[in-house]
Amino acid sequence: MGCQNDALVQEVFELYEQIASLESLKPCKDVNTLFTQLVVTCMPPNPIDVTKLCKRVQEMRSKLIRLCGEGEGLLESHFSTILGSFEKPLQHLNLFPYYSNYLKLSHLEFSILSQHSSHVPNKVAFVGSGPLPLTSIVLASNHLTKTSFHNFDIDPSANSKAHALVSPHPDLSNRMFFHTTDIINVSTALKEFEVVFLAALVGMDKEEKLKVIDHLGKFMAPGALLMLRSAHGARAFLYPVVDPCELREFEVLSVFHPTDEVINSVVIARKYPIMAKNSSQLEQQGGLSSPIILPSKCSEIEAFNPLNRGNMIDELTIEEQLS
Repeated sequence: MGCQNDALVQEVFELYEQIASLESLKPCKDVNTLFTQLVVTCMPPNPIDVTKLCKRVQEMRSKLIRLCGEGEGLLESHFSTILGSFEKPLQHLNLFPYYSNYLKLSHLEFSILSQHSSHVPNKVAFVGSGPLPLTSIVLASNHLTKTSFHNFDIDPSANSKAHALVSPHPDLSNRMFFHTTDIINVSTALKEFEVVFLAALVGMDKEEKLKVIDHLGKFMAPGALLMLRSAHGARAFLYPVVDPCELREFEVLSVFHPTDEVINSVVIARKYPIMAKNSSQLEQQGGLSSPIILPSKCSEIEAFNPLNRGNMIDELTIEEQLS
């Protein structure tokens, strides 16, 4: 794979330099235009493997992801403040320009979760919920209407704004809770959750991401589900990539790569039973009913489109894995 000679990489590089030169990433015409151009550039399906790009482009990608994270945080904070000015904030969520994307992503994640869970979870954790916790709000409002959501964020200002959005709502105010802490400092309490969602921008590089995932693997309840957001192809210039092979304490069940305007890929994994620590031990024991995903097969894990809309990259279906 080429580097600067690749047309896509060159275009992303030019947009990165323009974004990096901005005095501020707070929402305004110039900022919005550049980030929109970046998303439009990276959205179409592309076979590019960012891990094989040269060092200079890898460094640019790392910096660009952090800029995207900063810009996304400022955008959410801006609109959370606007929404919080209404008497009933949740009635105006469509003011957020990417609200429809969250509706689709949440529907996708609920569909994936439903395929791998035998019951509706009572307690769910969302790590990295931010000032505008749209995933929790949409799931709690539309899909998991009896479930309690515990939102974790390290930023007290983000949690304050998020709490202000749901506090006027008679139902969600009793089912959504906000915890200001680094998830690394949460240990035994993680065992309470049947499902843990990890936001795409928690862990901005590989080392940070794996530190959080390993911590979750250590303290989540055996059999609990982990929902991770990742990125695929050119979209990996926008968000960190989670390698399924590196989920050491989890059995990876499926990896979904949307090809429409939903940017994030979704990885769902189940915490291994307590009596086994890795896939090799599980294979030797031979006592599990679910299939073992060996490390050599990690890169092939894919799944059918749960929404039957034809907007998913299909490389290896679940049915093929089980056959």
